Amino acid sequence: MRILFLGDMVGRSGREAVYDQLPGLIRSLKLDFVIVNGENAAAGFGITEKIYHETIEAGADVVTTGNHVFDQKEALGFAEREDRFLRPANFPKGTPGRGANIFEAKNGARVLVMNIMGTVFMHPSLDDPFACGERELAAAPMGEAADVCIIDFHAEASSEKMCFAHFVDGRVSMVVGTHTHIPTADHQILEGGTAFQSDAGMCGDYNSSLGMDFEEPLHRFLSKTNRGRFEPATGPATLCGVGIDVDIKTGLPSHIAPLRIGPRLEPVLPW
Repeated sequence: MRILFLGDMVGRSGREAVYDQLPGLIRSLKLDFVIVNGENAAAGFGITEKIYHETIEAGADVVTTGNHVFDQKEALGFAEREDRFLRPANFPKGTPGRGANIFEAKNGARVLVMNIMGTVFMHPSLDDPFACGERELAAAPMGEAADVCIIDFHAEASSEKMCFAHFVDGRVSMVVGTHTHIPTADHQILEGGTAFQSDAGMCGDYNSSLGMDFEEPLHRFLSKTNRGRFEPATGPATLCGVGIDVDIKTGLPSHIAPLRIGPRLEPVLPW
């Protein structure tokens, strides 16, 4: 089966690029399952219920998030009732929503999607991501409760992402990093059979600072003062993500490759 993961949508530019292009990609690439990270979709900070539904309507099977998941306060409400919306599984007990769920793909496969957040340079008070991953896999092991398992590991440090991928190697189909908004060139299949890429990149305007208009962040670097809030860049967006082919009998991939479509980065399709 074919699975596509799209990195963090940033602002209107990123959203519209996903909405415009994802339906055609699903048809032309014959995709069975699509995951989109939406944590920066609402003006760069969080996601609204309207944006969540528009992303699902565009063809996403699941919307994952990260540290900005509840920047838009309405997410505290719809996270409870929308089972295709995930927040990090290692948030404290009692946090609204869910961090993992099993979904049915177009080909009938059972896909476990897990959203976990790293703690290095981020939120050290969160539950340990390694222990969280172990608990979630014990609750729904691949090959028993699920045919396929994809983990969105939302983290700052590439070392933490890599170590987590090796920790679950052979027990999940893919670990893909999000949060840093820059697509890495290390897509690979690990020794145990799990696909990995340190960061999927973003769906946003790359003539920017990580999807944000660069004037305010540049001002902060130069003056060490804040002049205003960060605003998403509004130029044409580039879609970035990663695709894999998975054998549903084993849950392990035979192929992983990046996706980049847009005006700024060298274009590439995974198939």
